[in-house]
Amino acid sequence: MTCAEYSFHVPSLEELVGVLQKGLKDNFADVQVSVVDCPDLTKEPFTFPVRGICGKTRIAEVGGVPYLMPLVNKTKVYDLNKIAKEIKLPGAFILGAGAGPFQTLGFNSEFMPVIQTEGEHKPPVNGSYFAYINPADGGYLLEKYSEKYRDFGCALLANLFASEGRPGKPAEFSSCPLNSDEEVNKWLHFYEMKAPLVCLPVFVSRDPGFDLRLEHTHFFSHHGEGGHYHYDTTPDIVEYLGYFLPAEFLYRIDQPKETHSFGRD
Repeated sequence: MTCAEYSFHVPSLEELVGVLQKGLKDNFADVQVSVVDCPDLTKEPFTFPVRGICGKTRIAEVGGVPYLMPLVNKTKVYDLNKIAKEIKLPGAFILGAGAGPFQTLGFNSEFMPVIQTEGEHKPPVNGSYFAYINPADGGYLLEKYSEKYRDFGCALLANLFASEGRPGKPAEFSSCPLNSDEEVNKWLHFYEMKAPLVCLPVFVSRDPGFDLRLEHTHFFSHHGEGGHYHYDTTPDIVEYLGYFLPAEFLYRIDQPKETHSFGRD
């Protein structure tokens, strides 16, 4: 499994405040950006296994959309405990968005990794969720992964944010080839879901040449709804509260040799 390391330029949080304030103001009526202490993420609504997202931050992009379409490559399976070692941070807290471990589930799903990986003298903790199409009625189901399964797998693609987890300032696969965004959208299922939602976004401002997915967000909730975030449906009243931290390093793991640009919304 190939792995490339890239060092990000990490601006000060104060500099980022101004950049984000200016950029978000073009899209939202009211914007407030500030540097704050990371909230205690073990509490509601997050219920993560760690208190924060700080310490030795990095982004890991694993696999990619070309392993899912035009047709699925079922040899592409991963273990997040091993991924943590690949990014030189065993015991990392990992969150983000990816494809669920079909090798365990037996079907395709949206995966919301929330994992304290295995560290020295520390067992791993899996607080992840997965969402999938209910074959009985075409609706969707959200489940907590650890309530049924004990592994730490994912598959095909994942966009991950990893850190030491410290507090601080901070369906089935398609049987037909998918060759365009139009074909992808016909294959996908879209649902309108209710707030509040806990989102796990990973953003990259620029691709330095690793065929990166610049944005990928999955979410879960405590009212049985979860999946892949596409866009809001109530732009006049929607509100977002986000806590972000810049990554120090990028790790590009198992980059596809053949690529394309569709299916990344």
